[in-house]
Amino acid sequence: MDILNIIFALLSIALGCFGWLAPKYTMGALNLEGHTDTMGMSEISASAGCLFVGMGIGALIIGTPEAYAMLGFCWCGAAVGRLTSCIRDGASPKKWIYFAVEAGVGLPALFLNI
Repeated sequence: MDILNIIFALLSIALGCFGWLAPKYTMGALNLEGHTDTMGMSEISASAGCLFVGMGIGALIIGTPEAYAMLGFCWCGAAVGRLTSCIRDGASPKKWIYFAVEAGVGLPALFLNI
């Protein structure tokens, strides 16, 4: 269980680094490449980047089941948002892949730690 928790935290950090350190790449991956203003880049760095980096680092530092469960809740929250978008705005293969990643990290992190 401990090794899986560490993997989920490191995955959060790694994925967050894309949004933080490569916001243009992340914007392209999210089909937002036409938005080149600095506020859009800032939002990607914050919400798709450092938020996930901070979650992963926090879980590693605290190191308790509750910390890793919170990591799972955050990823599940992202999955719920993605699923809502699929229902409300229309599904696409890319949305389903992102949903699978979010749920694939979030659900096991929750089930292992609650």
